[in-house]
Amino acid sequence: MAPRTRVAIFISGRGSNMTALIEAARDPAFPAEIALVLSNNPDAPGLRTASDTGIPTLAIDHRPHRRDREAHEREIDAALVEAGIGLVCLAGYMRLLTPFLTSRWQGRMLNIHPSLLPAFPGLHTHERALAAGVKLHGCTVHLVTEIMDEGPIVGQAAILVRPDDTPALLGERVLAQEHRLYPAALARHLGAGAPTEQADRTLLSV
Repeated sequence: MAPRTRVAIFISGRGSNMTALIEAARDPAFPAEIALVLSNNPDAPGLRTASDTGIPTLAIDHRPHRRDREAHEREIDAALVEAGIGLVCLAGYMRLLTPFLTSRWQGRMLNIHPSLLPAFPGLHTHERALAAGVKLHGCTVHLVTEIMDEGPIVGQAAILVRPDDTPALLGERVLAQEHRLYPAALARHLGAGAPTEQADRTLLSV
Protein backbone atom coordinates (compact mmCIF):
# COMPACT_ATOMS: atom_id res chain seq x y z
CA MET A 1 0.00 0.00 0.00
CA ALA A 2 1.33 3.45 -0.93
CA PRO A 3 2.25 5.73 1.99
CA ARG A 4 -0.50 8.13 2.95
CA THR A 5 -0.08 11.88 2.53
CA ARG A 6 0.45 13.68 5.82
CA VAL A 7 -2.24 16.36 6.06
CA ALA A 8 -2.53 19.35 8.37
CA ILE A 9 -5.95 20.87 9.05
CA PHE A 10 -6.23 24.57 9.88
CA ILE A 11 -9.12 25.64 12.09
CA SER A 12 -10.20 28.72 14.03
CA GLY A 13 -13.24 27.34 15.88
CA ARG A 14 -14.96 24.02 16.50
CA GLY A 15 -13.88 22.46 13.21
CA SER A 16 -16.85 20.37 12.12
CA ASN A 17 -15.26 19.78 8.72
CA MET A 18 -12.07 18.81 10.55
CA THR A 19 -14.06 16.11 12.34
CA ALA A 20 -15.39 14.81 9.01
CA LEU A 21 -11.84 14.56 7.65
CA ILE A 22 -10.59 12.84 10.80
CA GLU A 23 -13.40 10.28 10.57
CA ALA A 24 -12.64 9.59 6.90
CA ALA A 25 -8.94 9.14 7.64
CA ARG A 26 -9.68 6.39 10.16
CA ASP A 27 -10.03 4.09 7.15
CA PRO A 28 -6.54 2.72 6.36
CA ALA A 29 -7.44 2.84 2.66
CA PHE A 30 -8.02 6.62 2.77
CA PRO A 31 -5.07 8.33 1.03
CA ALA A 32 -4.50 10.93 3.77
CA GLU A 33 -3.29 10.74 7.36
CA ILE A 34 -4.34 13.66 9.57
CA ALA A 35 -0.95 14.42 11.09
CA LEU A 36 -1.58 17.86 12.63
CA VAL A 37 -4.40 20.22 13.54
CA LEU A 38 -3.26 23.84 13.72
CA SER A 39 -5.15 26.92 14.87
CA ASN A 40 -4.55 30.65 15.09
CA ASN A 41 -6.90 30.63 18.08
CA PRO A 42 -5.50 28.93 21.21
CA ASP A 43 -9.06 28.60 22.55
CA ALA A 44 -10.49 26.89 19.46
CA PRO A 45 -12.74 24.01 20.65
CA GLY A 46 -11.57 21.92 17.71
CA LEU A 47 -8.09 21.64 19.22
CA ARG A 48 -9.51 19.63 22.12
CA THR A 49 -11.56 17.52 19.74
CA ALA A 50 -8.48 16.63 17.72
CA SER A 51 -6.34 16.05 20.79
CA ASP A 52 -8.93 13.66 22.20
CA THR A 53 -8.49 11.50 19.09
CA GLY A 54 -4.71 11.41 19.52
CA ILE A 55 -3.88 13.85 16.73
CA PRO A 56 -1.07 16.34 17.45
CA THR A 57 -2.31 19.92 17.77
CA LEU A 58 -0.61 23.30 17.66
CA ALA A 59 -1.84 26.82 18.36
CA ILE A 60 0.09 29.70 16.80
CA ASP A 61 -1.70 32.80 18.01
CA HIS A 62 -1.95 35.50 15.34
CA ARG A 63 -2.45 38.32 17.82
CA PRO A 64 1.25 38.97 18.58
CA HIS A 65 1.72 39.43 14.82
CA ARG A 66 -1.09 41.90 14.12
CA ARG A 67 1.28 44.19 12.24
CA ASP A 68 3.17 41.44 10.42
CA ARG A 69 0.93 38.72 9.01
CA GLU A 70 3.81 37.16 7.11
CA ALA A 71 5.81 36.65 10.31
CA HIS A 72 2.88 34.65 11.69
CA GLU A 73 2.73 32.58 8.53
CA ARG A 74 6.48 31.93 8.61
CA GLU A 75 6.00 30.34 12.02
CA ILE A 76 3.18 28.24 10.60
CA ASP A 77 5.23 27.21 7.58
CA ALA A 78 8.15 26.16 9.78
CA ALA A 79 5.82 24.02 11.88
CA LEU A 80 4.38 22.36 8.77
CA VAL A 81 7.82 21.54 7.44
CA GLU A 82 8.95 20.17 10.80
CA ALA A 83 5.87 17.91 10.93
CA GLY A 84 6.52 16.57 7.43
CA ILE A 85 3.21 17.84 6.10
CA GLY A 86 2.43 17.23 2.44
CA LEU A 87 -0.93 18.99 2.12
CA VAL A 88 -3.02 21.52 4.07
CA CYS A 89 -6.82 21.58 4.41
CA LEU A 90 -8.42 24.81 5.57
CA ALA A 91 -11.53 24.00 7.60
CA GLY A 92 -13.05 27.14 9.05
CA TYR A 93 -9.71 28.94 9.23
CA MET A 94 -10.77 32.56 9.60
CA ARG A 95 -7.62 34.28 8.41
CA LEU A 96 -6.84 35.72 5.00
CA LEU A 97 -3.54 34.26 3.85
CA THR A 98 -0.71 36.31 2.40
CA PRO A 99 1.07 35.46 -0.86
CA PHE A 100 3.93 34.04 1.22
CA LEU A 101 1.94 31.04 2.44
CA THR A 102 -0.22 30.57 -0.65
CA SER A 103 2.89 30.47 -2.86
CA ARG A 104 4.78 28.19 -0.50
CA TRP A 105 1.89 25.71 -0.54
CA GLN A 106 0.69 26.24 -4.10
CA GLY A 107 -1.08 23.11 -5.31
CA ARG A 108 -0.90 21.65 -1.79
CA MET A 109 -3.58 23.64 0.04
CA LEU A 110 -7.34 23.05 -0.14
CA ASN A 111 -10.24 25.12 1.17
CA ILE A 112 -13.95 24.45 1.48
CA HIS A 113 -16.35 27.31 0.74
CA PRO A 114 -20.13 27.36 1.40
CA SER A 115 -21.31 28.22 -2.10
CA LEU A 116 -21.10 26.90 -5.64
CA LEU A 117 -18.14 28.96 -6.75
CA PRO A 118 -17.65 31.13 -8.69
CA ALA A 119 -21.03 32.29 -7.29
CA PHE A 120 -20.96 34.07 -3.93
CA PRO A 121 -17.31 34.22 -2.93
CA GLY A 122 -16.60 35.73 0.47
CA LEU A 123 -18.94 35.93 3.46
CA HIS A 124 -22.70 35.58 4.08
CA THR A 125 -23.16 33.15 1.21
CA HIS A 126 -26.51 31.72 2.32
CA GLU A 127 -28.11 35.14 2.75
CA ARG A 128 -26.82 36.21 -0.64
CA ALA A 129 -28.02 33.02 -2.34
CA LEU A 130 -31.54 33.51 -1.00
CA ALA A 131 -31.55 37.19 -1.94
CA ALA A 132 -30.47 36.30 -5.48
CA GLY A 133 -33.24 33.73 -5.83
CA VAL A 134 -30.98 30.91 -7.00
CA LYS A 135 -32.52 27.45 -7.25
CA LEU A 136 -29.30 25.56 -6.50
CA HIS A 137 -26.82 26.25 -3.72
CA GLY A 138 -24.04 24.20 -2.19
CA CYS A 139 -20.36 24.04 -1.40
CA THR A 140 -17.03 23.90 -3.18
CA VAL A 141 -13.60 22.48 -2.43
CA HIS A 142 -10.90 24.35 -4.30
CA LEU A 143 -7.17 24.87 -4.36
CA VAL A 144 -6.03 27.99 -2.53
CA THR A 145 -4.43 30.80 -4.52
CA GLU A 146 -3.52 34.40 -3.75
CA ILE A 147 -7.02 35.53 -4.74
CA MET A 148 -9.62 34.46 -2.19
CA ASP A 149 -12.09 31.79 -3.37
CA GLU A 150 -10.80 31.80 -6.96
CA GLY A 151 -8.56 28.73 -7.06
CA PRO A 152 -9.14 25.72 -9.32
CA ILE A 153 -12.19 23.71 -8.29
CA VAL A 154 -11.65 20.16 -7.04
CA GLY A 155 -15.22 19.20 -6.17
CA GLN A 156 -18.71 20.53 -5.54
CA ALA A 157 -21.93 19.36 -3.92
CA ALA A 158 -25.29 20.99 -4.72
CA ILE A 159 -28.70 21.05 -3.07
CA LEU A 160 -32.05 22.47 -4.11
CA VAL A 161 -33.09 25.71 -2.44
CA ARG A 162 -36.51 25.29 -0.81
CA PRO A 163 -39.23 27.96 -0.85
CA ASP A 164 -39.27 28.07 2.95
CA ASP A 165 -35.50 28.21 3.40
CA THR A 166 -33.93 30.69 5.78
CA PRO A 167 -30.19 31.39 5.90
CA ALA A 168 -29.94 29.18 8.98
CA LEU A 169 -31.86 26.26 7.48
CA LEU A 170 -30.00 26.50 4.19
CA GLY A 171 -26.70 26.70 6.03
CA GLU A 172 -27.45 23.53 8.00
CA ARG A 173 -28.14 21.58 4.83
CA VAL A 174 -25.08 22.94 3.07
CA LEU A 175 -22.90 22.07 6.07
CA ALA A 176 -24.10 18.47 5.90
CA GLN A 177 -22.95 18.41 2.27
CA GLU A 178 -19.60 19.93 3.25
CA HIS A 179 -19.00 17.03 5.61
CA ARG A 180 -19.64 14.60 2.74
CA LEU A 181 -17.76 16.58 0.10
CA TYR A 182 -14.49 17.46 1.80
CA PRO A 183 -13.22 13.91 2.41
CA ALA A 184 -14.29 12.84 -1.08
CA ALA A 185 -12.64 15.86 -2.72
CA LEU A 186 -9.45 15.35 -0.72
CA ALA A 187 -9.29 11.71 -1.81
CA ARG A 188 -9.95 12.76 -5.43
CA HIS A 189 -7.22 15.38 -5.30
CA LEU A 190 -4.64 13.01 -3.89
CA GLY A 191 -5.58 10.38 -6.45
CA ALA A 192 -5.67 12.61 -9.51
CA GLY A 193 -3.20 15.35 -8.59
CA ALA A 194 -3.75 19.05 -9.11
CA PRO A 195 -6.10 20.20 -11.90
CA THR A 196 -4.39 21.10 -15.14
CA GLU A 197 -4.49 24.64 -16.48
CA GLN A 198 -7.10 23.55 -19.03
CA ALA A 199 -9.27 22.07 -16.27
CA ASP A 200 -9.12 25.06 -13.93
CA ARG A 201 -12.74 26.01 -14.60
CA THR A 202 -14.18 22.52 -14.84
CA LEU A 203 -16.88 21.77 -12.27
CA LEU A 204 -16.47 18.31 -10.79
CA SER A 205 -19.19 16.81 -8.63
CA VAL A 206 -18.41 14.08 -6.12
